Amino acid sequence: MVNKAELASLLNALPPVEFCCAYGSSLLPNKKPDKETMVDYIIGVADPVHWHAENLKMNEDHYVSLIAQIGGAKLITDVADQIGVGVHFNPFVNWNDTMVKYGVVRLHDLVQDILNWDHLYLSGRLQKPVHIISDNLDVENVNSVNLRAAVSAALLLLPSEFTEEDLYAKICSLSYMGDLRMLFAEDRNKVKTIVQGQLGLFQTMYKPFLDDYTSKGLLTFPISVDFQGKITQVDDLSATRSLVSSLPSTVRSHMGMTLGEKRQLNKFGRVIREVVIDSRQETTECMRKTLRRMVMVSSARQAVSGLFATGGMNAARYLTKKMVKAWKSWR
Repeated sequence: MVNKAELASLLNALPPVEFCCAYGSSLLPNKKPDKETMVDYIIGVADPVHWHAENLKMNEDHYVSLIAQIGGAKLITDVADQIGVGVHFNPFVNWNDTMVKYGVVRLHDLVQDILNWDHLYLSGRLQKPVHIISDNLDVENVNSVNLRAAVSAALLLLPSEFTEEDLYAKICSLSYMGDLRMLFAEDRNKVKTIVQGQLGLFQTMYKPFLDDYTSKGLLTFPISVDFQGKITQVDDLSATRSLVSSLPSTVRSHMGMTLGEKRQLNKFGRVIREVVIDSRQETTECMRKTLRRMVMVSSARQAVSGLFATGGMNAARYLTKKMVKAWKSWR
């Protein structure tokens, strides 16, 4: 069991936050204690410039790059927004004999990524189990839109029959499609480790959406689910259109540029645009390319931003740790 009070103790040393969650391999069940493995935090704040200004007064040692010394809170935020995808990370922070990394993001930007997959970066992290520590504005409830979209995208990528573990693995892999780090700096077994280590949490997260799709006749579960029993999905054009309609607007817009769009009135008299769907295979491939491109751009931008934000030495240290772990998994 994760000690949430212990995880929350970090917030006592930071300026007030609106949202905070923790995650990381060190929090997985049966994970052996390892002081070198970082606990990761996502922190949502109303005004990053103000927050970083306060945090620089309280924890100047958390910021190790020259940009903090040269430009202060304004430059830290500008680099995160204009070069990266809106989040600034402070890695290798020692707290209570634990190594932590925390990322600070404007709450509005976090919500937009959750709802629209503007970058499919932090929204991708929140498609996986996390430990909510503080949530003043009910971000966890807003995230239900993100989870439904993740189920829809995963189902489009899966065959007509699959196991429950296959589904969660596909959901987990969405935000890694096209991620440059997966080529050389990530554990090749990362998705499998995340899913198998938190299978019960994945079930709890996604049960409402799977139940809904089952009631609509899109899914059929085996009578006895033992994690190996096959789930069956309807994969005709009507089901495909239903799944695509649950994808975020950013994804549908990109797909519409390739597949075409049609306009029609909804029941409220508003004009809505729908992606033209003539083939399940064509639609799936279009979505796959769209997600891969989005993740590739986001991961590249964040990598460059991280280099500026954490400094060359820390960036090299972090990358080396990742590459060693990846090399062990490939061996």
